[in-house]
Amino acid sequence: MPIETTSKGRVGDVLRTFTKLGFTSFGGPVAHIAYFHKELVERKRWVSEDQFSQLLAICQFLPGPASSQLGFALGLLRAGWLGAIAAFVAFTLPSSLLLLAFASALSLLSGPVGQAAIHGLKLVAFAVVADAVLGMSKKLCPDTLRRGIALFSASALLLVSSAWSQIFVVLGGAAIGVLFCRESAGSTSYKIKVGYSRRVGVIIFSIFLCLLFLLSFAPTEAGIFSLAGAFYQAGALVFGGGHVVLPLLEDAVVNTGWITKENFLAGYGAAQAIPGPMFAFSSYLGAIVPTGYNSGLGATIALLFMFLPGFLLVAAVLPIWQRISDNPAALNAIAGVNAAVVGLLGAALYDPIFISGVMSSFDLAVCIIAFGMLAVWCLSPLYVVIWCVAASTMPLLIL
Repeated sequence: MPIETTSKGRVGDVLRTFTKLGFTSFGGPVAHIAYFHKELVERKRWVSEDQFSQLLAICQFLPGPASSQLGFALGLLRAGWLGAIAAFVAFTLPSSLLLLAFASALSLLSGPVGQAAIHGLKLVAFAVVADAVLGMSKKLCPDTLRRGIALFSASALLLVSSAWSQIFVVLGGAAIGVLFCRESAGSTSYKIKVGYSRRVGVIIFSIFLCLLFLLSFAPTEAGIFSLAGAFYQAGALVFGGGHVVLPLLEDAVVNTGWITKENFLAGYGAAQAIPGPMFAFSSYLGAIVPTGYNSGLGATIALLFMFLPGFLLVAAVLPIWQRISDNPAALNAIAGVNAAVVGLLGAALYDPIFISGVMSSFDLAVCIIAFGMLAVWCLSPLYVVIWCVAASTMPLLIL
């Protein structure tokens, strides 16, 4: 039976679920996709595999923070506009608050125990993404063709690693899907229904363009209007999200003289240790830019305008996608995209997650147990976080 995805879902349910994800989703945007899939497709069944993969493909093609856009869209489908806002606030606020707190306590994190704890969080990401690759490959790559697409996509991304290569791999998966995949056009599990019309989508896209135009006239000296303009343009023009946005942010706040490069790098270092979206780094930057107003206001403005363009684009595209997805060719393209996304996750599992996290046979053993906690015993990722951090820090504490 198809899974119902109307606005009947309660906003409180969205708020609780994404608060949990906001505190436990370590490892960057690719790992966030794995967390969302585990919690919202496998556990809570808010959306079907097909619906999830469509939303993911849409967010991959649009500029902005892909994982946060995906969360926004899932909240929108589950509980309407309030659900979308609840998903954003619950997923992002923990990382923003932790980032500000961590930035003021970097000296503590620089010690051996703090570094071991951060290392443990990297092992969490490996276990979560490995579990997601296994689960999604079984469901999204059911035949030889799609398994081949996944393997080719992973190989291509390992050879050429960039935000644009991810987009080209997804496009290639779509093209192969149109040519060779044959999905059932009558499947209702593909349908994505939003509670507003395409006309509203056009209005939302117009708002996106108007803001992009108006904020381009922001003055160069530090101020609230300048802050809004700098972060809106960064969020509107970056593809790939995550670390890809850092050069744009550095150009906006360091090269303009608003903050020093040392302060910028200090905040970036703190951002590596937190769960949630990398775009939450904007709250730290907004807080230390000398706008003449309270630092909390600067952090809020930077955070909201960093995420706003990506959310406007997703909201504008979703009602249009309803008509596109009725086309049989679109279903075949989605099948190819699904397989390419599995390859994307597989490539990220090795680089950067495995390479940057698993440094020894002890680390690998910790990851295997963590993977078993998810795949065999079906425990919450929160227990995996506790296990990996404890296993990484305990030797130092004992000694």
